[in-house]
Amino acid sequence: MSLSTSSFVRVRGLRYHLRHWGERSKPLLLLGHGLLDASATFDDLVQPLLDHHQVIAPDWRGCGYSQWPEDGYWFADYIADLDAIIDHCGGEAPLTMIGHSMGGQIMSLYAGLKPQRVAKLVLLDSLQIPDMETRLLPQRYRRWLLQVREPQRAKTYASFEVLAERIRIQHPQLSGQRALYVAHGWGTEDGRGRVRLLADPRHRLNMPGLYRVDESMAIWREVRAATLFIDGGASPMRQALGETALNARKACFADHRVAVLPGIGHMLHFEAPAATAALISEFLHG
Repeated sequence: MSLSTSSFVRVRGLRYHLRHWGERSKPLLLLGHGLLDASATFDDLVQPLLDHHQVIAPDWRGCGYSQWPEDGYWFADYIADLDAIIDHCGGEAPLTMIGHSMGGQIMSLYAGLKPQRVAKLVLLDSLQIPDMETRLLPQRYRRWLLQVREPQRAKTYASFEVLAERIRIQHPQLSGQRALYVAHGWGTEDGRGRVRLLADPRHRLNMPGLYRVDESMAIWREVRAATLFIDGGASPMRQALGETALNARKACFADHRVAVLPGIGHMLHFEAPAATAALISEFLHG
C-alpha cells in the first residue's frame, strides 16, 4: 500500500499529477520516471529516502494520471514542464533530483541548462538513447506522416492479473506479486470491466526529429551538480549502447561517480529498490 498522496496542478496548460511522499518540512527531492512508466512504481524505492527528504514525483505529460497533450510529444516540452514544476514547488534552494531512463535524460539536461538550481543528481540507467544519423530523417518523417493518420488506442487487458502476466513476459525476473504492483501503477479500470494502460499510446509514435548526442553532450558539460550514475549490470539498453559510448557521455559531467548493480536490468526501481535506494542514500548522505 502506497503511503503517497496526490495533487493536481496546471503546468503549461496541462493538468499534471504530482505524487508526494514524506513530511513537507524536509528538503525536497524531485523524482522523474521513464517513458511509459509512472510515479506509482517508485514507492518501494522512495520509502528508505524519507528520513532526510520529502519526495515529489510528477507523472510526465501523457503518463500516469497527467493529461495527454493534443499535439504529440516533443522532448523540449518535458524540460519546460520540469522548469514550471520546480517554480511551483521547488523554492529557491538548489534541489536534489533522481531520474530514471527518460526522466534522467530530462533532468540531466535541465541540470545543464540551469546548473544553479540543481545540487545533486542521480541518474538511474539513463542517457542511453542511441545517436541518430542524418540519413534517417526522411524515413522517420515518412513513417510519422503515416502514423498520425491513424487513431492510437490504449491497450486494454481483462484484469490487473492479466496485465501483470504480460509484464512478467517483459520482466521475467519479477515475482507475481511484484508484477501485480507494477500493473497497478501502469493501469486503471476503464469503467467497462477491463484495465487500460494509463500512458498515451502516442508515445510509441516515431517522432520526426533525430536524437543527436553531441547536442546533449554540449549541455551536460554545463552541469555542476555532483552526479551519481547507477546502472543495471544486465540492462539491455546499457549493453546495446556499449561501454565506450556510455562512458563518453558520463565524462561530460564534471563531478560524477558510477555504481553498477550486477544482474539487474533496466527497471532498477522495481527490480532492486532496496539496493538502489542504499546507493542513493550513501551518495546523498554518506
